[in-house]
This record gives sequence, structure tokens and C-alpha cells, in this order.
Amino acid sequence: MISLRIITPQGQYASKEVNSIHLTSVEGELTLLTNHVPIFMALVPCRLILKDTEDKKWEYAIAGGFCHLEKNKAMLLTDAIEGKGDIDLERAKKAYRRARERLEKKDSKTNMKRANLALVRAMNRIKIHND
Repeated sequence: MISLRIITPQGQYASKEVNSIHLTSVEGELTLLTNHVPIFMALVPCRLILKDTEDKKWEYAIAGGFCHLEKNKAMLLTDAIEGKGDIDLERAKKAYRRARERLEKKDSKTNMKRANLALVRAMNRIKIHND
């Protein structure tokens, strides 16, 4: 089992004992299992899937962040996390439209990197909600 703590700027979001952690790092998708070698990785906005010994599954949308795993203790740091059932689809669609509009304007005052990241986060939330 892996002892996982999920931390946001607001504090501890969750603490769970899990068998596997599936997420996406900047280098690609990855599943962390019990007794995995120590690892520290940067995460992109992605679907986070956690499973326990009875194959109970939890799905979340995360806004990227970092994950550290060592000696079956994992810490996931993220700016934002939402359970699949908690995603407000209309809010995600509005965020998607706002980000698209900012990117299409190509205004010199628009931070394109930030707008693109907002678009990716919104698309991630919409996809997870609809799956």
C-alpha cells in the first residue's frame, strides 16, 4: 500500500491508502505501484486515478503540480483538484470559452502561456466529467 497525501494551497485535500496512482507527468503517463523506486516528478493538468486493494477507484481532475514517492509514501502537490463527480461542467465550459477568446485575440497584453494553460485545464475538466 502507498500512503498518499494530496495537498493544495488551501491545505490537505485528502489522505488515502492506495495500491496505485495513475497520473501524467511532463514526460508522459505513469502508474505508481507499491514498492516503486523513489521518484519526484512535475505533473501536467491530467486525470488522477487512485485504486485501493478492492479495486475501488477514485478519479480527479488536477491542475498539474508535483508528486514525490519514496518508501511507499507519496505526496501530491497541486494548485487545484476536483473529484470527477464535483466538476461543474458549465463552469468548465465557460473557462474553456474565455481561454479560447484570449488565445484568438493575440493581444500583446494577453499572457499566451497562461491562457493556453487555462485552456488545457478546462479541457481536462470537461473530458473527465464526460467520460
